[in-house]
Amino acid sequence: MEKTRLRSELSTASLRPDWLQGYGAAGRDNDREVWNPMNWANRLTLSRLLLTIIFVAALNSSWQYGRTLALFIFLLAGVSDFVDGEIARRYGFVTNFGKLMDPLVDKIMVAAAFISLVPLKAVPAWAATTVVARDFLITGLRMMATAKGKVLPAEMLGKQKTSWQVVTVIFFLALLSLHELRYANERSTWWFRAWDQAGPVLVWITVALTIYSGLGYAWRHRELISPNE
Repeated sequence: MEKTRLRSELSTASLRPDWLQGYGAAGRDNDREVWNPMNWANRLTLSRLLLTIIFVAALNSSWQYGRTLALFIFLLAGVSDFVDGEIARRYGFVTNFGKLMDPLVDKIMVAAAFISLVPLKAVPAWAATTVVARDFLITGLRMMATAKGKVLPAEMLGKQKTSWQVVTVIFFLALLSLHELRYANERSTWWFRAWDQAGPVLVWITVALTIYSGLGYAWRHRELISPNE
Protein backbone atom coordinates (compact mmCIF):
# COMPACT_ATOMS: atom_id res chain seq x y z
CA MET A 1 0.00 0.00 0.00
CA GLU A 2 2.79 2.40 0.90
CA LYS A 3 4.59 1.74 -2.40
CA THR A 4 1.35 2.29 -4.33
CA ARG A 5 0.72 5.60 -2.56
CA LEU A 6 4.30 6.73 -3.18
CA ARG A 7 4.07 5.91 -6.89
CA SER A 8 0.79 7.85 -7.12
CA GLU A 9 2.31 10.94 -5.48
CA LEU A 10 5.39 10.80 -7.71
CA SER A 11 3.17 10.45 -10.78
CA THR A 12 1.09 13.49 -9.79
CA ALA A 13 4.21 15.56 -9.10
CA SER A 14 5.76 14.60 -12.44
CA LEU A 15 2.69 15.91 -14.29
CA ARG A 16 3.08 19.39 -12.84
CA PRO A 17 4.91 21.99 -14.91
CA ASP A 18 8.08 23.45 -13.42
CA TRP A 19 6.40 26.69 -12.35
CA LEU A 20 3.93 24.71 -10.23
CA GLN A 21 6.45 22.43 -8.55
CA GLY A 22 6.72 22.99 -4.83
CA TYR A 23 3.28 24.58 -4.43
CA GLY A 24 1.28 21.46 -3.70
CA ALA A 25 1.72 18.92 -0.96
CA ALA A 26 4.89 19.77 0.92
CA GLY A 27 5.14 16.50 2.78
CA ARG A 28 3.36 14.38 5.35
CA ASP A 29 3.09 14.78 9.06
CA ASN A 30 1.39 11.90 10.85
CA ASP A 31 -0.14 10.72 7.55
CA ARG A 32 -1.67 14.16 6.94
CA GLU A 33 -0.84 16.32 3.96
CA VAL A 34 0.72 19.69 4.67
CA TRP A 35 -0.41 22.28 2.13
CA ASN A 36 1.01 25.62 1.19
CA PRO A 37 -2.14 27.80 0.89
CA MET A 38 -0.40 30.29 -1.40
CA ASN A 39 -0.19 28.05 -4.46
CA TRP A 40 -0.76 29.52 -7.92
CA ALA A 41 -4.47 28.73 -7.90
CA ASN A 42 -4.98 30.73 -4.71
CA ARG A 43 -2.76 33.55 -5.96
CA LEU A 44 -5.00 33.88 -9.00
CA THR A 45 -8.00 33.91 -6.70
CA LEU A 46 -6.56 36.80 -4.69
CA SER A 47 -5.56 38.65 -7.87
CA ARG A 48 -9.27 39.00 -8.64
CA LEU A 49 -9.58 41.29 -5.62
CA LEU A 50 -7.20 43.71 -7.34
CA LEU A 51 -9.13 43.32 -10.59
CA THR A 52 -12.33 44.17 -8.69
CA ILE A 53 -10.87 47.48 -7.51
CA ILE A 54 -9.72 48.37 -11.04
CA PHE A 55 -13.10 47.29 -12.42
CA VAL A 56 -15.07 49.57 -10.10
CA ALA A 57 -12.72 52.49 -10.76
CA ALA A 58 -13.03 52.03 -14.53
CA LEU A 59 -16.80 51.64 -14.54
CA ASN A 60 -17.27 54.79 -12.47
CA SER A 61 -14.60 56.86 -14.18
CA SER A 62 -15.19 59.71 -16.61
CA TRP A 63 -12.66 58.26 -19.05
CA GLN A 64 -13.97 57.96 -22.58
CA TYR A 65 -13.57 54.18 -22.71
CA GLY A 66 -14.02 53.40 -19.02
CA ARG A 67 -17.00 51.10 -19.45
CA THR A 68 -15.32 49.16 -22.23
CA LEU A 69 -12.30 48.70 -19.97
CA ALA A 70 -14.63 47.56 -17.17
CA LEU A 71 -16.12 44.94 -19.49
CA PHE A 72 -12.64 43.68 -20.42
CA ILE A 73 -11.58 43.48 -16.76
CA PHE A 74 -14.74 41.61 -15.79
CA LEU A 75 -14.16 39.07 -18.57
CA LEU A 76 -10.51 38.74 -17.52
CA ALA A 77 -11.62 38.02 -13.95
CA GLY A 78 -13.94 35.31 -15.27
CA VAL A 79 -11.09 33.70 -17.18
CA SER A 80 -8.86 33.79 -14.09
CA ASP A 81 -11.65 32.13 -12.10
CA PHE A 82 -11.77 29.29 -14.62
CA VAL A 83 -7.97 28.96 -14.74
CA ASP A 84 -7.44 28.83 -10.98
CA GLY A 85 -10.15 26.17 -10.71
CA GLU A 86 -8.49 24.08 -13.41
CA ILE A 87 -5.08 24.41 -11.73
CA ALA A 88 -6.53 23.41 -8.35
CA ARG A 89 -8.29 20.33 -9.72
CA ARG A 90 -5.67 19.15 -12.21
CA TYR A 91 -2.64 19.47 -9.95
CA GLY A 92 -4.27 18.61 -6.63
CA PHE A 93 -4.18 22.12 -5.16
CA VAL A 94 -7.64 21.96 -3.58
CA THR A 95 -7.21 23.59 -0.16
CA ASN A 96 -9.58 24.81 2.54
CA PHE A 97 -8.29 28.32 1.83
CA GLY A 98 -9.32 27.97 -1.82
CA LYS A 99 -12.70 26.46 -0.97
CA LEU A 100 -13.45 29.46 1.24
CA MET A 101 -11.80 32.30 -0.69
CA ASP A 102 -12.71 31.39 -4.27
CA PRO A 103 -16.49 31.76 -3.84
CA LEU A 104 -15.96 34.72 -1.48
CA VAL A 105 -13.89 36.65 -4.04
CA ASP A 106 -16.46 35.81 -6.72
CA LYS A 107 -19.19 37.25 -4.48
CA ILE A 108 -17.20 40.43 -3.91
CA MET A 109 -16.67 40.88 -7.65
CA VAL A 110 -20.32 40.29 -8.53
CA ALA A 111 -21.59 42.44 -5.65
CA ALA A 112 -19.30 45.29 -6.72
CA ALA A 113 -20.59 44.97 -10.29
CA PHE A 114 -24.26 45.07 -9.29
CA ILE A 115 -23.73 48.03 -6.96
CA SER A 116 -21.80 49.93 -9.65
CA LEU A 117 -24.56 49.30 -12.21
CA VAL A 118 -27.23 50.92 -10.02
CA PRO A 119 -26.20 54.57 -10.69
CA LEU A 120 -26.08 53.74 -14.41
CA LYS A 121 -29.76 52.67 -14.19
CA ALA A 122 -28.91 49.23 -15.50
CA VAL A 123 -29.89 47.33 -12.34
CA PRO A 124 -32.54 48.53 -9.84
CA ALA A 125 -31.34 49.17 -6.32
CA TRP A 126 -33.63 46.52 -4.83
CA ALA A 127 -32.08 43.84 -7.07
CA ALA A 128 -28.53 44.83 -6.13
CA THR A 129 -29.52 44.87 -2.45
CA THR A 130 -30.96 41.35 -2.76
CA VAL A 131 -27.79 40.02 -4.39
CA VAL A 132 -25.50 41.63 -1.82
CA ALA A 133 -27.66 40.68 1.19
CA ARG A 134 -27.86 37.03 0.10
CA ASP A 135 -24.10 36.82 -0.36
CA PHE A 136 -23.42 38.44 3.01
CA LEU A 137 -25.75 35.99 4.74
CA ILE A 138 -24.20 32.94 3.07
CA THR A 139 -20.69 34.23 3.80
CA GLY A 140 -21.69 34.65 7.44
CA LEU A 141 -22.97 31.07 7.45
CA ARG A 142 -19.65 29.87 6.06
CA MET A 143 -17.75 31.81 8.72
CA MET A 144 -19.88 30.17 11.41
CA ALA A 145 -19.05 26.78 9.90
CA THR A 146 -15.34 27.63 9.83
CA ALA A 147 -15.48 28.59 13.51
CA LYS A 148 -16.86 25.09 14.19
CA GLY A 149 -14.15 23.40 12.14
CA LYS A 150 -16.26 22.85 9.05
CA VAL A 151 -15.88 24.02 5.47
CA LEU A 152 -18.98 24.60 3.36
CA PRO A 153 -18.05 24.36 -0.33
CA ALA A 154 -20.09 25.96 -3.10
CA GLU A 155 -23.06 23.94 -4.37
CA MET A 156 -24.21 23.43 -7.96
CA LEU A 157 -27.31 25.62 -7.55
CA GLY A 158 -25.15 28.38 -6.15
CA LYS A 159 -22.84 28.10 -9.14
CA GLN A 160 -25.82 28.34 -11.50
CA LYS A 161 -26.96 31.44 -9.63
CA THR A 162 -23.50 32.93 -10.02
CA SER A 163 -23.54 32.12 -13.74
CA TRP A 164 -26.80 34.02 -14.20
CA GLN A 165 -25.43 36.94 -12.20
CA VAL A 166 -22.32 37.03 -14.39
CA VAL A 167 -24.39 36.82 -17.58
CA THR A 168 -26.56 39.71 -16.37
CA VAL A 169 -23.52 41.87 -15.58
CA ILE A 170 -21.83 41.09 -18.90
CA PHE A 171 -25.09 41.82 -20.75
CA PHE A 172 -25.35 45.34 -19.37
CA LEU A 173 -21.61 46.00 -19.62
CA ALA A 174 -21.68 44.96 -23.28
CA LEU A 175 -24.57 47.32 -24.00
CA LEU A 176 -22.80 50.15 -22.20
CA SER A 177 -19.62 49.43 -24.13
CA LEU A 178 -21.45 49.41 -27.48
CA HIS A 179 -23.04 52.72 -26.57
CA GLU A 180 -19.69 54.13 -25.49
CA LEU A 181 -18.00 53.00 -28.71
CA ARG A 182 -20.92 54.55 -30.66
CA TYR A 183 -22.06 51.33 -32.25
CA ALA A 184 -25.48 52.03 -30.75
CA ASN A 185 -27.45 54.63 -28.83
CA GLU A 186 -30.84 55.10 -27.17
CA ARG A 187 -32.42 55.63 -30.59
CA SER A 188 -31.23 52.23 -31.84
CA THR A 189 -34.31 50.02 -31.69
CA TRP A 190 -32.43 46.79 -30.93
CA TRP A 191 -30.32 48.47 -28.25
CA PHE A 192 -33.37 49.99 -26.57
CA ARG A 193 -35.23 46.68 -26.58
CA ALA A 194 -32.21 44.86 -25.17
CA TRP A 195 -31.78 47.43 -22.41
CA ASP A 196 -35.41 48.07 -21.58
CA GLN A 197 -36.95 44.62 -22.16
CA ALA A 198 -34.37 41.82 -22.12
CA GLY A 199 -32.39 43.40 -19.28
CA PRO A 200 -35.24 43.37 -16.72
CA VAL A 201 -36.01 39.74 -17.59
CA LEU A 202 -32.41 38.78 -16.84
CA VAL A 203 -32.55 40.72 -13.58
CA TRP A 204 -35.73 38.94 -12.44
CA ILE A 205 -34.31 35.50 -13.27
CA THR A 206 -31.11 36.33 -11.44
CA VAL A 207 -32.89 37.64 -8.35
CA ALA A 208 -35.22 34.62 -8.24
CA LEU A 209 -32.27 32.19 -8.39
CA THR A 210 -30.38 34.29 -5.84
CA ILE A 211 -33.20 34.06 -3.31
CA TYR A 212 -34.03 30.42 -4.01
CA SER A 213 -30.43 29.21 -3.80
CA GLY A 214 -29.79 31.26 -0.65
CA LEU A 215 -32.82 29.91 1.19
CA GLY A 216 -32.02 26.35 0.11
CA TYR A 217 -28.39 26.64 1.22
CA ALA A 218 -29.41 28.05 4.61
CA TRP A 219 -31.99 25.29 5.10
CA ARG A 220 -29.53 22.50 4.26
CA HIS A 221 -27.09 23.88 6.83
CA ARG A 222 -29.66 25.01 9.37
CA GLU A 223 -27.91 23.10 12.15
CA LEU A 224 -25.24 25.81 12.15
CA ILE A 225 -27.75 28.44 13.22
CA SER A 226 -29.72 26.19 15.55
CA PRO A 227 -30.29 27.80 18.99
CA ASN A 228 -28.97 24.59 20.56
CA GLU A 229 -25.59 24.96 18.85
